[in-house]
Amino acid sequence: MHDELFPGLRRRGFLAATGAVTLGALALTGCGGSGGTDAQADDGDGKPKRGGRLRAAFAGGGAGETLDPHLANLFADVARAKALFDKLADYGADLSAQPRLAAKWESNKALDRWQVTLREATFHDGRPVTAKDVLYSYRRIADPEKAFRAKASLEPIDLDASRATGERGIEFVLKRPTAEFPNVLAAFGAYIVPENAGENATDFDKKPVGSGPFRFVSFSPGRSAVFRRHDAYWEGAPHLDELELVVANEESARVNALLGGQVEYAHELNPTTARAHEGKGQIEIVRLRNSAMQAFCMKTDRAPFDDKRVREAFFLIADRQELVDGALSGAGVVGNDLFGKGYEYYAADLPQREQDLDRARALLKQAGAEKLKVSLDTSAVAAGFIEAAGIFRDQAAKAGVTIDVRTGSKDSYWSDILDSGTLACYRSGAMPIEAHLSQRLLTDSTTNATKWRHKDFDALYQQAQSTRDKTERAAVYERMQRRLYAEGGFLIWGFADWIIGTAKTVKGVEAKAPANTLDWARFDKVWLA
Repeated sequence: MHDELFPGLRRRGFLAATGAVTLGALALTGCGGSGGTDAQADDGDGKPKRGGRLRAAFAGGGAGETLDPHLANLFADVARAKALFDKLADYGADLSAQPRLAAKWESNKALDRWQVTLREATFHDGRPVTAKDVLYSYRRIADPEKAFRAKASLEPIDLDASRATGERGIEFVLKRPTAEFPNVLAAFGAYIVPENAGENATDFDKKPVGSGPFRFVSFSPGRSAVFRRHDAYWEGAPHLDELELVVANEESARVNALLGGQVEYAHELNPTTARAHEGKGQIEIVRLRNSAMQAFCMKTDRAPFDDKRVREAFFLIADRQELVDGALSGAGVVGNDLFGKGYEYYAADLPQREQDLDRARALLKQAGAEKLKVSLDTSAVAAGFIEAAGIFRDQAAKAGVTIDVRTGSKDSYWSDILDSGTLACYRSGAMPIEAHLSQRLLTDSTTNATKWRHKDFDALYQQAQSTRDKTERAAVYERMQRRLYAEGGFLIWGFADWIIGTAKTVKGVEAKAPANTLDWARFDKVWLA
């Protein structure tokens, strides 16, 4: 199993091998942030200004980096892919699918055939984006010989039977009814490339052609990528003249480059850094709320968590605010044992669960688990995991439960906890609630870490996918969430902020955009004041 901040985004494992990037390595080329061809001084009216080069620092993947958008795994990869390419749809702030290259979509009554109409858009070389490009892109991703990021997401599509119905029309034939098919179009990594692109291994790294807001200028893997405004972009040309994405693996290097004026945007800061600089006037701190679920994962197929009374007791042992304050340094909000706070279909009406040690002790007594001893697996694989384990250990002791904290390897943690152990620290990034259910909570889900396997629950998911009316579908998702709230295996105690730092001159960064959604890393919407 991979780092579940975003399914498949193995940041820290990659970064350990690449070493720190010193500030010397950030001696960036080109004009400064407010230089550029026609950047204007800020006149205080808040209106976007045109011009200049923005330099943004991300953790990267070393010399093996590529601009092939179908291989995008790291946040830096995705930021580069978003600059150069488009998808048919992308996830809005509430993780609902929003049209992008697809102007519209509509299904048949059975929800197993979907007609997608493309908007008028062009690639950087002037060719129109056509149905053939879309089908080529999806077939490339689905290649059984390749390990492309979006392959599992595209699985519902019968690509052999799907066809172009015109230059800008596609009929997607599905293997089964799929009410949430637009989520497939928005899947992480499902970028549209020109027909036959990528047939040579170096195509994407030497001269990538997309339909995104920026054109390719240069790329040095593990160091820097430079892109220039695409004036004919279908959604309107970016405000910036140029965008440079630079690699700085250590958070301290990103912060120091930002403070020193060597970059104007620093991705992924920790809460301590944010607290030290927030409101001090030197840089701006942007918090992307509800970006990362924080949880403990209980294996429901083995003792002691095969008894739902024990699981309920653990829900009641948790002091969620203490966990948010201690493990996240306050940079987040409490959870309620359900994924996707603030997202489409979230069951927000369920009462907020509070710590109740007396009730927890009574449930453990009923279950014959009064002096329960259990091991909790954790690792330095993710920020706050070690701290969360220690805090929860102390909370459990007050209910008579002895927790033995076991610290595992960063490199193998996700695969280790998928099948072994009984209790583990867990996290996940933004994805639709439907995708969380299908990828992690169905009997045959490949990343079912809680071993939640219930045929009636699977049947509810299939019912939701076969339900055309959205209100009726939402009611089915709510039933599923009520069941998980009562007896599921995820003790979801919080949702962490994702933290970005910017120079004071940077405007237009969207705060209502959980990491990896449409408006995250939207450099075409940013300007330099």
